[in-house]
Amino acid sequence: MKPTCLNQKELAERWTISHRTLERWRWAGEGPVYMKIGGRVVYRIADIEAFERDVLNATSDQGAPAY
Repeated sequence: MKPTCLNQKELAERWTISHRTLERWRWAGEGPVYMKIGGRVVYRIADIEAFERDVLNATSDQGAPAY
């Protein structure tokens, strides 16, 4: 069964960034949507993938030819 959520360390590993970066993004209101359940921060896979698409579109739209 595929996981439906990742914790902070798992997401940091997926993106090869520091888990502290995710903490800073949450504090600043940036980054992917997250949930806090029982004191634990978790990120739904669907929200992670949506954030990745948004970031990809934001960067690839710059200078990309319009079709």
